[in-house]
Amino acid sequence: MAESSGSMHGRTCMITGPSSGIGRATALALARMGAALVLVCRDRGRGEETIAAIERTTGSRAVDLMLADLSAQQSIRQLAHDFLATNRPLHVLVNNAGVVNLRRELTADGIERVFAVNHLAYFLLTHLLLDRLTASAPARIVNVASDAHRWGAIDFDDLGGQRRYRTMRIYGQSKLANILFTYELSRRLANGKVTVNCLHPGAVATGLGRNNGAWAKALITLLRPFFRTPQDGAATSIYLAASPAVEGTSGKYFSNCKEARSSAASYDVETARRLWTLSAQLTGVDAGTEI
Repeated sequence: MAESSGSMHGRTCMITGPSSGIGRATALALARMGAALVLVCRDRGRGEETIAAIERTTGSRAVDLMLADLSAQQSIRQLAHDFLATNRPLHVLVNNAGVVNLRRELTADGIERVFAVNHLAYFLLTHLLLDRLTASAPARIVNVASDAHRWGAIDFDDLGGQRRYRTMRIYGQSKLANILFTYELSRRLANGKVTVNCLHPGAVATGLGRNNGAWAKALITLLRPFFRTPQDGAATSIYLAASPAVEGTSGKYFSNCKEARSSAASYDVETARRLWTLSAQLTGVDAGTEI
């Protein structure tokens, strides 16, 4: 495994979805390196338990909890507003939180939930925090994607699966969107002060999908011996957040702490720009703003 160590003292990192799995393992590792953490959780109890575990395991007390429902755009905006009001720097943003659904659900904003949480939350939170990241530069954005993007395509005619909802197609579409967003953002961040990369964590034993009922939980339990541990799955997130080896590297896809090729569809610049414009419309941000 590639070396991801390096001092993170004096660096502030925000991580979404840190209460279990890859996000929790990422938070623990960055805390050990000396980073100050801002953990974005939906549930206060799980967030506080995560902070207690980090303090107990690493001795770090530089960990703060912020609550947000990443399926709700108003909640994301409130999160960004509250963080910016602290006037703290932000050196690393790890967009990690994700969901997979067996059935089609709509968010409070009327958007299909998987697309809203897995892609639009990345897009909106990054946009809202970009000025602070730039002011804190050198800074890094790390987007947790997946090789499941190879199963997806951006269906602009049925983005929310209203006509036909197929779980893995919808999930794959959201992960492809992560990669297209990463590449397009990198093109727009050509000044080199803020880098953005994405990654495949591997098939990891996490809580993803446990919201889908008893049979899904049973399937996850059955397959667990074949999964990587969250610690192994988090290795590439940690590498991209902290390693000196990727200082200045941007617009790349990583797997096992090494640069990899994503699907041919992910390199389609026209699709990326169209997705950017649509994402801006769905989140109410200015698509034409030069970053």
